[in-house]
Amino acid sequence: MIRLRLERRETAPAWLKLALAVGAILLTLLICSGLILLAGAPVFEAYGRLFLTPFSSRFDTVETAVKAAPLILTGLAVAVAFRAKFWNIGAEGQLLAGAMAAAFIGGRASLPDAALEPLMILSGAAAGAAWALLPAFLRTRYKVDDVVTTLLLNFVMFYGMTALLDGPWKDPLSGYPDSPDIRIEAEFPVLLRATRLHLGIVIALAAALVVWFVMNRTVLGFSIKAVGENPRAAAYAGIPIARVILTTAAISGALAGLAGVGEVGGVHFQVMAGLSPGYGYTGIVIAMLAALSPLGVVPAAVFFAVVITGAEGMSRATGVPVYLADVIQGVALICMLAALLFTHYRIRAVGRPAAPAIGAAPAPHRRVAEG
Repeated sequence: MIRLRLERRETAPAWLKLALAVGAILLTLLICSGLILLAGAPVFEAYGRLFLTPFSSRFDTVETAVKAAPLILTGLAVAVAFRAKFWNIGAEGQLLAGAMAAAFIGGRASLPDAALEPLMILSGAAAGAAWALLPAFLRTRYKVDDVVTTLLLNFVMFYGMTALLDGPWKDPLSGYPDSPDIRIEAEFPVLLRATRLHLGIVIALAAALVVWFVMNRTVLGFSIKAVGENPRAAAYAGIPIARVILTTAAISGALAGLAGVGEVGGVHFQVMAGLSPGYGYTGIVIAMLAALSPLGVVPAAVFFAVVITGAEGMSRATGVPVYLADVIQGVALICMLAALLFTHYRIRAVGRPAAPAIGAAPAPHRRVAEG
C-alpha cells in the first residue's frame, strides 16, 4: 500500500519556482476558460484576442508598457515588504499619497523649471514612505496588526483625497473634482514621439534593478530576509528587528509612491478620483506570482498589463466582458498561493511491505551468533 505525505524542503531550486509560476498561470487560464464558454465565445479565439491585441499596433504596445510601469513599482513595493513579513496591503494608499505630493509640487509656479521633476520624484517617494511608516510604527511599538492598518489606511487616503478634490483642491478652471494640472515643465519627457511612453517606465525598470541589488548584494537586504525568515534568530544575531521593519516599510512605501508620481507626471498630469484602477492591490498578485523576486516582478507585471490592455480588444471581438481581467487576477493569486506550497514541501510516496500470500513459505531467519 502506497501513501503520500508532504515532506519539507530545505531549499527550492530556481527552476521549480519558475515552473510553479507558469503552472499557476496555465491553471488560471484553464479555470477562466469556463467563464468564456458561459459567455458564448470560443476559448482559443478569446485568449488569442486577449494576448495578441496588446501587440497588434504601436499604440497598443505602448499602452501596455504604460500600464506595466505602476504595476512593476507596486509589485516591488509588496515584494520588499513581504520579504520582511511586513504585510503591506496599503500600496494603493501609498500610491495615492505619492501622486498627491507630486501634483502639489508640479503645480508650484514658484519653483524653477529644472527642479520640478526631481522634486516631484523625491516628494512622491517621501510621501509614500511616510504613509507606510505609520502602520510599521504601530506594529513595532504597539504590536498592532499591519494587515488591518495598511488596508484601512487605503480608505483613509482615498476619501481624504476625494474630500480635497471636492473642496479646496478642486480645479477652478474645469469645475470637476480634479486637482489643477501640473505645469508643462513638470510633465515627464516622452521617450517615443506621439505616444505616452514616458520617463516613469524607465524609473520602474531601474527600480527593479536597484531593489534586486539591495536585496541580494547588501547587508540591508540580508537583514530584511533574515527578519522575514526567523525574527528570533535575527534578533539573537544582533539585527535590530524594529529598525529593519521600519526601513523596509519606508522602502516599500517609497516604491508605491513612485508609481503615483509616474501616473501624475506621465499620464494624467493631475490627481483625480480614478487615478488608480487598483494598481496597489494588483501589486500583491504580481509579487506573489513572482515569488517575491524583484526581477520576477517585471515579467509578472507585463503579463497583467497585457491582460488589462487585451481585455478590451477581446470584449469587442468576442463579447466576453472586460471584467474577465479582474477574474484572472484573483484566480491567479489563489493558484499561485496553492503552488507556493510546493516550494516548501515535496510529495513523498511511502510504501508498506506487502503481506505474504496464504500458504507461502515463511522467509528464512538469519541466525545470530551469541557471545
